[in-house]
Amino acid sequence: MTDKTPQKSKPNSILILTGIAVFLAIAAFISPFASQDPDGLERVAQDLKFENKALKEPITKQIPPAQIFDEYSFKAVENPKVSTALAGIAGTLLVFGLSWGLGELTIRRKP
Repeated sequence: MTDKTPQKSKPNSILILTGIAVFLAIAAFISPFASQDPDGLERVAQDLKFENKALKEPITKQIPPAQIFDEYSFKAVENPKVSTALAGIAGTLLVFGLSWGLGELTIRRKP
């Protein structure tokens, strides 16, 4: 009797773990040095002179993640570079987890 379930190969696991480590290192060590200039949407709003028309209390400030994050940082951490690094790590892990979960849901498995 042979087991016909697909086995994940060791090289694939090593590649995935190495990729996660690289992405987390970039998020932790590079993101604190990101430009403080306005991002694309803010820059367009400034260039076209409609940034003052933004809502004072947008709905995005009322959802639960807004209680933890402020822009690209954690509210609870005082040091701005550490706060940005932690937010980068959290965002990287969140995107990886959502991507992995979506991939697991969409892969067709043989019965």
